[in-house]
Amino acid sequence: MTDGESPVVVVENPEGPGPFAIVCDHASNRIPEACEPFGLAADVLRTHIAWDPGALPVGRHLSARLDAPLFWPDVSRLVIDCNRSPDADSLIVVESEGRAVPANRGLSEAERARRLDRIHAPYHAAIDACLNRRDEAGLSTALIAIHSYTPVYFGKARPWQVGIVFGNDRRLADLLIRELKADPALTVGVNEPYAPADQVYYTVERHASPRQLPAAMIEIRNDEIGDESGQRDWAERLAEILVVAKRNLAGASHAAV
Repeated sequence: MTDGESPVVVVENPEGPGPFAIVCDHASNRIPEACEPFGLAADVLRTHIAWDPGALPVGRHLSARLDAPLFWPDVSRLVIDCNRSPDADSLIVVESEGRAVPANRGLSEAERARRLDRIHAPYHAAIDACLNRRDEAGLSTALIAIHSYTPVYFGKARPWQVGIVFGNDRRLADLLIRELKADPALTVGVNEPYAPADQVYYTVERHASPRQLPAAMIEIRNDEIGDESGQRDWAERLAEILVVAKRNLAGASHAAV
């Protein structure tokens, strides 16, 4: 699916038969031509308010390492947040961390519907189609979302290098948390710095819960993955844990939080 310039929904390694599927909801800071002028300078769009810096390279390394399909929208979350419900107030923000987003103020219902139709809906349809194909082929799947977060938010430092976000199904999350906490150099967030109550778990919940797939969101502090070395190191660390976790999932509980 394209917007006349480049693909809006990107699917990499769609036929990868590995046991994971990966989503990277905030991979891009691109503003499509149809949304210009957007009213934000290029240096602002390079900050975390527009995307999750470092998340896509980690996702790509994981996709290659695990032979997993990878899905991402090539559009900034300031245009529309694909990790939000269509009826969420934060779907299309008018302000982010106190910074106004001029193009979204007074947005018409027609433009809101266009963004949903051209970006949000095709992204989730692509994920659905792949998971359905995998189910028909008898491939087991665990769903992983890769995100990053800023080290300081509204003046408050975040001590965690990585956080695992999960809902009622904590089969995969518990295995990830256990293995990450085994490294004494890591401070691991458990539903920190975000939790499903913050409306950040939409993509995982939408696609994993109806299919009862093991799933978790992995949030990495973006100063940990600010260069290629950090991105590769984190991808390798996570890949090793995920391979072990997948083997252990059959015996893991499906406990509530």
